[in-house]
Amino acid sequence: MKQSFYSNGKLLITGEYFILDGAKGLALPTTCGQDLIVAPKSDKVLTWKSFSNTGETWLEAEFDLPRLRLISATYEASEDGGNDTLAESLRDILIAVRELNPDFLINSNGLEVHTNLTFPRNWGLGTSSTLIVNIAGWANVDPYKLLQITFGGSGYDIACAKAQGPVVYNLNAGNAEVLDVTFDPPFKDELFFVYLNQKQNSREGIQRYKRLRGELGDEILQINAITKQFLECENIDEFELLIEAHEALVSKVIQLAPVKEKLFYDYYGAVKSLGAWGGDFVLATGDHNSKAYFESKGYHTVLKFTDLIL
Repeated sequence: MKQSFYSNGKLLITGEYFILDGAKGLALPTTCGQDLIVAPKSDKVLTWKSFSNTGETWLEAEFDLPRLRLISATYEASEDGGNDTLAESLRDILIAVRELNPDFLINSNGLEVHTNLTFPRNWGLGTSSTLIVNIAGWANVDPYKLLQITFGGSGYDIACAKAQGPVVYNLNAGNAEVLDVTFDPPFKDELFFVYLNQKQNSREGIQRYKRLRGELGDEILQINAITKQFLECENIDEFELLIEAHEALVSKVIQLAPVKEKLFYDYYGAVKSLGAWGGDFVLATGDHNSKAYFESKGYHTVLKFTDLIL
């Protein structure tokens, strides 16, 4: 019997690194995501095929059952630079599932698994987190626990995967707290997401933050206040001031220049990094001229808020 699982992608609007230390962050699920389809077959082999949003195979692997020994693997090398660890990483996830559910794939016949992304892999919208949540659903395990024994991280992306709309996410003594909220600003037509043409390594950003953060106290309170004000804001001018305040606070802690200062110093609107600084998407305020501005700078993926946010 075929099984199917789907998870939303994610964008973290406020909180960035501070979520790791208990701050409240506004997180938005996206209209795009990833599914996982499991179908039985006759042999004792788990065949895995991962497809891009354009239908191209970027990973194909075979594992014997029940040991999950890697038999063979092929990769889409132009995306991964010849990286031959994707199948091994996938095997590590499947093995990790057994820490949480020892019966997982122990008495299974052959299976064919397909995963299908509905966004480009390099966009950084949650290729790994959607996979973790889909596998957790398939194996009937806690996705937050699976995340912690595999990739690690705050878990806000796990919350977004099954959210029906915006959430405020925080960690309380290491436990995820997810609050459904309304984020439907009257100026949403003046909000855009711009892809910076490179995927940022979140782990490197987190390491930098942990090295430089020092003693946090007021910063967490300030982030929480800004998150609350983001939700309540009904004026684009006030929203831009909140963006600038958030950028200045993060910049001070991680000792990096804000993205507007670095890349878009002559832009008339506000620009805010999302998640780990240095890549993936930024949030920009603007108007009908914004797309042309960013394209003139070489950034051709400019998405309307209403097109990307669930």
